[in-house]
Amino acid sequence: MKRVLYALTPLMAASVYFFGWRSLIMLALVNAAGFATEYAFVRSWKEPVTSAVFVTSCLFALSLPPALPFWMAVLGVIFAVAFGKMVFGGFGRNVFNPALTGRAFIYVCFGDYMTGRWSPALPGPWGGLVRYAPAPDAITGATPGMLLKTGGEFSLWELLVGNISGTLGGTSALLALAGGLYIVLTKTANYRIVVSAVAGYVCMQSLLWLGGVKGAIDPLHGILAGSFMIGAFFYATDPVSAPKTNEARWIYGAFIGIMSSLITVFSAWPAGTMFSILLANMFAPITDHFVGMARARK
Repeated sequence: MKRVLYALTPLMAASVYFFGWRSLIMLALVNAAGFATEYAFVRSWKEPVTSAVFVTSCLFALSLPPALPFWMAVLGVIFAVAFGKMVFGGFGRNVFNPALTGRAFIYVCFGDYMTGRWSPALPGPWGGLVRYAPAPDAITGATPGMLLKTGGEFSLWELLVGNISGTLGGTSALLALAGGLYIVLTKTANYRIVVSAVAGYVCMQSLLWLGGVKGAIDPLHGILAGSFMIGAFFYATDPVSAPKTNEARWIYGAFIGIMSSLITVFSAWPAGTMFSILLANMFAPITDHFVGMARARK
């Protein structure tokens, strides 16, 4: 858990640089609310609060729009910890990724705030280091993923660096890649899930793009724009909600990549990574089960 937090630190710092010090307050409030929620459960069980709650809280906060009201973020992380993890019995027993469970909850409850109110990155060499937040009248209507779907253009450099609109931690593909490689190389995250997710996405997206399907962008822009990079490395590889057998991990990752492409192209949502991971979480236990059955027949 500490290694994941180390890997997320550059993304948290970048959220302040791109969107102002309000991002740091958002992260602090979400972590405090997440800690308090888990503490309310474990105190009666006479167990300590796990460090995993800070991973959940940071991942949840980094998935939010910069201008989201604080109370919505707090409500979301309370739901993430309480209904995404603690109702299943606590750490190690949850079926779905807790951070994405909380995000899906506020995504449904507050759709306008989660899909239509995005802040552009603050301009200038100092960016958000000398500002609290983007001006309210600077709110835009779409993320790079949605703009690319509708014919907009972003350079690969902009998508790599991250000085564009988007979630707090999802704008810089380069920082997400750097942090992701760190947790993979330290064996904190399983490489099979990441590799198969990227391969699944590239194959499906290439078929749709080369086939001329409306809304299908080229796979390189698709991977770098939006949430796919951070989703593949940090959310999909959650060791609790992901499969436990290596064969199932390959299947699980490929499913996430393929479904992420399909949902993004054919739905009204700007990105399908969140829903594809939650769907994959649902089938992770039975995939492990069938892999075990196949091994037993040999």
